[in-house]
Amino acid sequence: MSLDKLNKILDKIRPALERDGGDLELVKYDKKKGIVDIRFQGACAHCPISDVTLKNMIEQEIIQEMPNIKEVRAV
Repeated sequence: MSLDKLNKILDKIRPALERDGGDLELVKYDKKKGIVDIRFQGACAHCPISDVTLKNMIEQEIIQEMPNIKEVRAV
């Protein structure tokens, strides 16, 4: 169930990344530790401000909807 919810949140975020030629993929979700690992793709993989996007957009959106998540990391 949590994985389904997480994927739905990522699907909501994707269009904003796709507008700039990028995307992301879910690599790992550690439910016990509350850590989500994602991998940026396309233009996002080489974007100099992807860390800002990660923390200010992606992580905030996920934590808002899933408070049990402690951190979102790019791997």
